[in-house]
Order: sequence, then structure tokens, then C-alpha cells
Amino acid sequence: MIERIKVNTVEIEVEYKPIKNIHLSVYPPDGRVHISAPDTMNPESARLYAVSKLAWIKRQIEKVQSQERQTPREYVSGENHYFKGRRYRLSVIYCNNTPKVELKGNTFIQLFVREGMPISKRAEILKEWYRQKLKEIIVPLVGKWEKILEVSALSYEVKQMKTKWGSCNTRTKRILFNLELAKKPLHCIEYIVAHELIHLIERHHTARFTALLDANLPAWRQVKDELNEFVV
Repeated sequence: MIERIKVNTVEIEVEYKPIKNIHLSVYPPDGRVHISAPDTMNPESARLYAVSKLAWIKRQIEKVQSQERQTPREYVSGENHYFKGRRYRLSVIYCNNTPKVELKGNTFIQLFVREGMPISKRAEILKEWYRQKLKEIIVPLVGKWEKILEVSALSYEVKQMKTKWGSCNTRTKRILFNLELAKKPLHCIEYIVAHELIHLIERHHTARFTALLDANLPAWRQVKDELNEFVV
């Protein structure tokens, strides 16, 4: 069950789940506030919890809303684009051959396109390049963490996602990874791989889930913060 409450001027989404502990999160880019509460908790207790955390919530909202944001893309030479946490300059090269994307050292992402190609098509070509590169990164990481955790995913795919870095369907053992992860540092990508595979052991974000993360990725909280603050 999900309900929306208002504390002072702050709107908060409260989701009741079969978990033991209450969790509070503030998400970029707009400072969306979400509470995951045990389904045994009454609404008034959840509200009082939110009130007790109001000062922290406001600080976090201010923090995420003041983060630097990338300007809208035009896919022209000189733009900054990211891959595996590194910033590259886009170099658009006009040609009559099949469009493609190549890295040039640690400085440039070269986008080979026909002159006059619209922005939407340039964006699509670069997106597909990111998709293939992320798949190449994820395959060995999934293999590594399947062995560590002694689990097995039946399938995993890369998809454009708006609010999550990944998701795991524990019934079908199908995992989805956000396309935007291709732009993140490698250790952030690995955290999401491990996180989603742990869901095959523990479906919800329970104390057991947190304990599994602590045991296998002790620094996961810092990595999570870095992942959500990293500008792309």
C-alpha cells in the first residue's frame, strides 16, 4: 500500500512493505521523499517518524536540488558526455558510411554520422552504443557475483529506466539494468549488479538484505551516495 502525506511543506510518499525496519530516502534530481515502512506500522507512527526527520529531509532536498545538472544535449562537437565515470568530449565526424561510435583515447567519443542527421537520430546511435558497452561490462560482473552469492539469474537486460538503477523479478529471475549505468564509474555498476542479485536471496530491503550487502560490499553506502550524486 502506498499513501502520500504532507509534513510541513514537504510531500512524502509512504510505502508499506513486509519489512522489519523503516527506511527513508531522498532521491535526485528533484528531491522526491520516500519512506518504506513495515506493513504492521500504523499511519500515524509513520507520520511521526517523518516529523522527527523533517530537518534532515529538508537538508537532503536542498542538497539534491542544488546539484549540478547537465545541459540538454544537442549532440554536437564539444559537448561533455560520460562513459564509465570518465568525462569525454564529443567529436562529431561527418561521413557517408554507416553511423558508428568510437572512443579515441581517454579524451573523445567520436560520433560518425551523415551531415544533416537530426538530433534524435544522433541520440539514438549514441544510446545504442551505450547499451552494447554496458552489456559488455555487466556480463563478467554478473558471472562474478553469481558465484560469490551462489545464485543464478535466468536473464538480464539493459533498459532505459526513469527512477531505478536496476530491478529484479524474483519470480522469473529476470534482472533489468538502467542504460544510464554505462555513464557511471565501474564500482557503481558493480554495486547495482550485486544489489540486484542479492534480491534473488532476499526479495525485499529487509535487515537480512542489508546484512548481505554489508557482508559482501562493506562500502556500499558510500557507493550508493556516489551513484546518486554523480553528474551525467
